[in-house]
Amino acid sequence: MTTMLVDETSAARPGGGRARWARRLVLGGADDPRWARPGLWALLAATAVLYVWGLGASGWANAFYAAAAQAGSVSWKAMFFGASDAAGAITVDKTPLALWPMALSARVFGVNAWSLLVPQALMGVGTVASVHAAVRRALAGEVGRDVAAGAGLLAGAVLAVTPVAVLMFRFNNPDALLVLLLSVGVYALVRAQERASTGWLLVAAAAVGSGFLAKMLQAFLVLPVFALVYLVVAPTPLRRRVWQSLAAGGALLVAAGWWVAVVALVPASSRPYIGGSQHNSVLELALGYNGLGRLNGNETGGLGNTDGDAGWLRMFGTQVGGQIAWLVPAALLLLVAGLWAVRRTPRAGAARASLLVWGGWVLVTGVVFSLMRGIFHEYYTVALAPAVAALVGLGAGLVWPRRRVPGWAGVLAGTVAVSAVWACVLLHRTPQWRPWLTAVVVVAALVALVLIASSASEGADRAATAARGEGSGAGGVVEAGDRGGRGGRVVAGGTVVASLVTVFAGPVAYALDTASTPHSGAIVTAGPSTGRGPGGFGGHMRMRGGGGQGAWARGMPNGTPNGMQGGMPGAGGSGGAFPGFAGNGGPGTSGGFGGPPPGGGFPGGRGRGGHGGPGGLLGTAKPSSELVAALRRDASSYTWVAAAVGSNNAAGYQLATGRPVMAVGGFNGTDPAPTLEGFQRLVAAGRVHYFVGGSMPGARGGSSGGSDDARRIAAWVEGGFAARTVGGVTVYDLTTGLAGGR
Repeated sequence: MTTMLVDETSAARPGGGRARWARRLVLGGADDPRWARPGLWALLAATAVLYVWGLGASGWANAFYAAAAQAGSVSWKAMFFGASDAAGAITVDKTPLALWPMALSARVFGVNAWSLLVPQALMGVGTVASVHAAVRRALAGEVGRDVAAGAGLLAGAVLAVTPVAVLMFRFNNPDALLVLLLSVGVYALVRAQERASTGWLLVAAAAVGSGFLAKMLQAFLVLPVFALVYLVVAPTPLRRRVWQSLAAGGALLVAAGWWVAVVALVPASSRPYIGGSQHNSVLELALGYNGLGRLNGNETGGLGNTDGDAGWLRMFGTQVGGQIAWLVPAALLLLVAGLWAVRRTPRAGAARASLLVWGGWVLVTGVVFSLMRGIFHEYYTVALAPAVAALVGLGAGLVWPRRRVPGWAGVLAGTVAVSAVWACVLLHRTPQWRPWLTAVVVVAALVALVLIASSASEGADRAATAARGEGSGAGGVVEAGDRGGRGGRVVAGGTVVASLVTVFAGPVAYALDTASTPHSGAIVTAGPSTGRGPGGFGGHMRMRGGGGQGAWARGMPNGTPNGMQGGMPGAGGSGGAFPGFAGNGGPGTSGGFGGPPPGGGFPGGRGRGGHGGPGGLLGTAKPSSELVAALRRDASSYTWVAAAVGSNNAAGYQLATGRPVMAVGGFNGTDPAPTLEGFQRLVAAGRVHYFVGGSMPGARGGSSGGSDDARRIAAWVEGGFAARTVGGVTVYDLTTGLAGGR
């Protein structure tokens, strides 16, 4: 991303070009502030430590994706299609690009927590670098190089410590790759806008298109903003802007569609079933379950509407605020202030273009997340983190040089004050956690406000003096550190330190708490718990190693999510109990939704006798050594050592054994894969060894429609094969013949 220039003299000397390149890489260009490049390296190193330190404590993190990465590490075909198991029964319910780095890492370093999670951490470091580069480059022609460099570092630091970013860059969900690609897309767009570069515009389009292969239509939320901003502000005639945009559309289509086209061309019998769809279709998955269904809640085979907190203030509410919203008010204020600051600059000004791109990203994505009626989880908001960070950096870079002008000093003071008040509100939501932080924020804010007022007063006096003499200068802009002597530099430095403490105290504390806490399961949140139920079901809950118990029920209307009848999602048998803990001959208790599973754990947590029982929709099975040994016995004789309803159930057994386990019905248990008839043929051919008891929504037909094949398969197995308990889990040996001759 950095262009290296080598003069003729250094190029003529042997090794001179390499030495100059290395010096520029480490120390920056000759025109850069001496601290700028070392500061960047320090930021990236600190980010890497934050994202990698203690990473292995989270284990498999999201076992659903970990199992798919494990499958891809032993089968190129499974990796390409994103299959849940190496034998290729069904894919995950996303396009597979985010799985490929994990699968490749596991091929090289083995399947373990570090090989699966370190790629996400490196994506986080890359995202911080991209945001820094985009902000610094956009401001380089508008303010001094030192201010631009400082603004870039500020933006990168804000992103690095955003709590939900720390969570997702230490976790193996697709979101990490998505935000990296979108951030790279903005950097490329900044480069394209500078000189109307077709090449950089194509790179930007390809990055967004590749984002589709990471998390489908969510990547396209920024697309209208990118296209509109380039069409309006690129420094070239309108005709050229139009054909460039059309070319970029082609690049987007190729980047997003090549994998879809391959899947469409491969016969269904020669590839895994497309998980999350009801008709084995990627387009159905993209437009339905992962598309419009997320907006309107009509997701066939999903969980029904989970929109209890949907509304304009969702991003600031108890469930989401601590994840992303620490600096959202500041970012919006600085967006308006920044646009006002550049109002007289040329149409094609880089700073204005960047403000419009990042601002549009925040507004469009924020509104969609706030109002969507389908499944929404708190960690989705990581998609806002790069844009919020960039707006803070851009706005601060434009306001800071004007801080001696009273009006602009008011903007800076207002931003600090609003950030302090909002930080206190967020910290008050966890009053027993680090209560001293509120005092730190308040004191730092008061110091910053006093110093800002002092600087503005000094600026006003100088402006009055200049008015009586030579005038006030160009637009009243006074660069940081100039014309103030030593005292002015001390005030400026104190203002910076106090302001940074004000805005960073809360997010940094949340970030450190997030990094020091293991996270696992399908729903995870950053920072200390606010005491609400799990995200996505109208509540809030941290998945710390599977704990939770009664916290699940808080925040839910009538104790259950909308559309769910009969109990807990993933409940088995009659009465509706926790996933895999009741009914169908499984271990555990029958009981209803309100009580915890045996042993006090969350689904997939510790079960009776200290061993993990079957998993469920949100939890992952943790099989005992006895069960693992049974599944591994004669494993090479079978295509699948076991089958289990639901991908999380299957993932736990697959990761424990290292052998393919069929996820009947996909993630929710509501996909028609396999059908009852198809499963019966596989059993007759001796390709599946065991069926693991316990069921999920799919075993009852789901809460939003979808296939009931999982229910029919479970009923056929339970009615026709003898059950036995191995390590506290009910299993059926499918190779022993039908009981009673059936």
